[in-house]
Amino acid sequence: MVTKESIREGIQYIKSNKSIRDVLLSGGDPLMLSDGELFKILTEIRAISHVEIIRIGTRVPCTLPQRVTPTLTNMLKGFHPLYINTHFNHPGEITPESALACSMLADAGIQLGCQTVLLKGVNDDAHVMGELMKRLTAIRVRPYYLFQPDLVRGTSHFWTPLRKGTDIMSALQGHISGMCIPRFMIDLPDGGGKVPITPEYIKGVDGDELIIRNYLGREIRYPVIED
Repeated sequence: MVTKESIREGIQYIKSNKSIRDVLLSGGDPLMLSDGELFKILTEIRAISHVEIIRIGTRVPCTLPQRVTPTLTNMLKGFHPLYINTHFNHPGEITPESALACSMLADAGIQLGCQTVLLKGVNDDAHVMGELMKRLTAIRVRPYYLFQPDLVRGTSHFWTPLRKGTDIMSALQGHISGMCIPRFMIDLPDGGGKVPITPEYIKGVDGDELIIRNYLGREIRYPVIED
């Protein structure tokens, strides 16, 4: 549970550890704090000389876009470099209200990214996923990660085969702008960290040539370059 005491302890830890250059405010949702509470936390973190970057993870621009106000955005732009990663899972979540919230944050100079989760029956379709990524880019949110669902108890009805994710990534490649294509990631259990999963494009080696499949399915030879 996050408390004022645990926040103080966290800030003190950051102060004492000079190897920390990038701080992420996350879970619950930092933008559910009042402007004053958030300002205090950001001020304390920005005052730490070895912290170069502050990031905020929030679903508020998608689920409660009215929270993004001129007062909030004017306050946030005082803490650059500041990055926000938000969380849209379906193109239907990009409404006029959520688009306006993202526009206000972008106008404040905040770089926006999106961490989408691949969900069975929601977005496990190349057309739906492509539409989501194109619409995100149109509202100045850069597709960042597409996550394989975490294996959390009670969520198995959303799990998809890993192959489904790589198939979707293959279907996106070459058919939408490269700016629209996220990285497909697994957040490994037991603290294993985030690992990118990519479709297999190298099909084999023939002598001094690689055989590479392109987005159209054509196999093209490319010379092996030795050190």
